[in-house]
Amino acid sequence: MDLDQDVDPYADEPVPELGAVRPGEELDWTSIEAYLRAELPAELDISQPMTIEQFPNGSANLTYCLHFGPTELVLRRPPFGTLAPGAHDMRREFKVLSRLWRHFDAAPRAYVFCDDVSIAGADFFVMERRRGEVIRGVIPESMRRFDAVGRRIGLALVARIAEFHRLDPIDCDLADLGRPGGFVTRQVAGWKKRWDLVQTEQHHGAMSEIHDRLAQSLPEPQRVALVHNDFKLDNCMFEPDNPDRVSAIFDWDMTTLGDPLIDVGTLLNYWPDPSDTEDAKRFSHAGMDRMGLVTRAEVSARYGELAGLDVSKIAWYEAFGQWKTAAVVQQLHHRWAVGDSTDPRMETIAEGIPGYVSSAGQLLESIGA
Repeated sequence: MDLDQDVDPYADEPVPELGAVRPGEELDWTSIEAYLRAELPAELDISQPMTIEQFPNGSANLTYCLHFGPTELVLRRPPFGTLAPGAHDMRREFKVLSRLWRHFDAAPRAYVFCDDVSIAGADFFVMERRRGEVIRGVIPESMRRFDAVGRRIGLALVARIAEFHRLDPIDCDLADLGRPGGFVTRQVAGWKKRWDLVQTEQHHGAMSEIHDRLAQSLPEPQRVALVHNDFKLDNCMFEPDNPDRVSAIFDWDMTTLGDPLIDVGTLLNYWPDPSDTEDAKRFSHAGMDRMGLVTRAEVSARYGELAGLDVSKIAWYEAFGQWKTAAVVQQLHHRWAVGDSTDPRMETIAEGIPGYVSSAGQLLESIGA
């Protein structure tokens, strides 16, 4: 199910990146401002009064833009309410972004982490703000003059994720970020536990069946790499007039060490394809299917070339992505149902679960799993 209304990829107005803070998602800005004035590096000019806007397009972590005159910073904290085990880990995201920026220029620099919950109600961290184009199914005005812009956007994403997966975790001081042994096994088991916490009887049988098929056909990892764990088009930012370069990647709170093909499966999970039937469309923003993106087969093949990995079993990773998405959207709907979220999009988001389950089953069938 799309989170946006049906849009034209060449419409005049992309979705705004910033807006007023949503009702119910205000924080203790006085305490936050005092803390930041004491803790941020002296090199940052925060002499002017702080004003706040919110990045409204995400569906999980709360992300705000803090303006100190011309200085702009981004604050990230978990959503309100009960959190799934291991989710929304601001300490992990800070650890990654406070180190990775030195080695990978698409990673924003994180400046300060706070675990004093009396200040913002939860752990939070503050990082630099990057400026550029985030694409959600609408081609930005700055890119419309380019030929084959959708294809170039797709290939740029593939190049960036392959570059990221070639990084040495030791060189990046992130070798202790996770336990790569048994990574895929833990991913399948962990997301089953998350599903069980919010499951509905209506879909539980089908979700459990897909889990069993995934667990019985686990692929052998070919390489240990840093894994972003939520890599998709709208978690990336492009240079304003350059569809060939991803200038920033966001949402690093699930980053770990493991099988890099998990990231490719995630990307494909959100990737439309001309072969998709109406009842088998991927979880993507409306308009993406009309942007002229490369096909999923081209994404896989190009990634395999750049990363030097065998992608013949990529359907397993796509199936895992579809099944995981079903669990994610049920989590989001559950938070809305119990009153932890005020985002109206979450009321109907779980309606897509049967489609994700069906797609996962077909993908596993295609590789005999």
